[in-house]
Amino acid sequence: MTPSADCSICGFPSHTQFASAGLVAALVSGEVALTADPAWRESGAADVEDYARWSGHLCGATCLRMALGPTAPSLFELRDGALKFGAYTVDAEGGIHGMIYAPAVTFVREVYGLDAEVHRELTLDGIGALLDAGRVVIASVHYAIRRAPAPPPSRGGHLVLVTGRTADGTGFHFHNPSGTDAGTRRAELAVGVFGTYFAGRGMSLAAPREA
Repeated sequence: MTPSADCSICGFPSHTQFASAGLVAALVSGEVALTADPAWRESGAADVEDYARWSGHLCGATCLRMALGPTAPSLFELRDGALKFGAYTVDAEGGIHGMIYAPAVTFVREVYGLDAEVHRELTLDGIGALLDAGRVVIASVHYAIRRAPAPPPSRGGHLVLVTGRTADGTGFHFHNPSGTDAGTRRAELAVGVFGTYFAGRGMSLAAPREA
């Protein structure tokens, strides 16, 4: 995993889906309980139980928060808005599902006035074309992308924000909401390596660039 160099098209804020960025490794491993995250209030959650229940599911909302730039609301304010539009759902057993692309796109269009589009079938070349057109891509990958280039057990199940091409055009810059250190939160990978984690779907936004 290579830390992402500064570039004009990848200057978006870097956020994690957990309130304490320095504790992400311990939180995702279970070494530290989510209810013990000392910064949970910064997420905007109603209480620590709300934070603990939801934070592991909010990679998509975190990607939206980064794409919206420095004026974006708190993570849980975005969660609340996404819930109202059906971009997250909770089943009868309390299971959390999402982010669901189609209602997420409606949410972004109607609340934030940004052009957004679902891509149910998306290639690596397609990601590049969207980036070249001035968009950012919320891409479905396996969460093991933070351990790249180690091969993942499967593809998909986690979302990252792809913000641009590398200077030589052979890789992608991306922000990972569950990156465990600075180099895996704001990183770059060769396109082919990225592809081993990529599930071939996502959504794109014409996001503000003032970040």
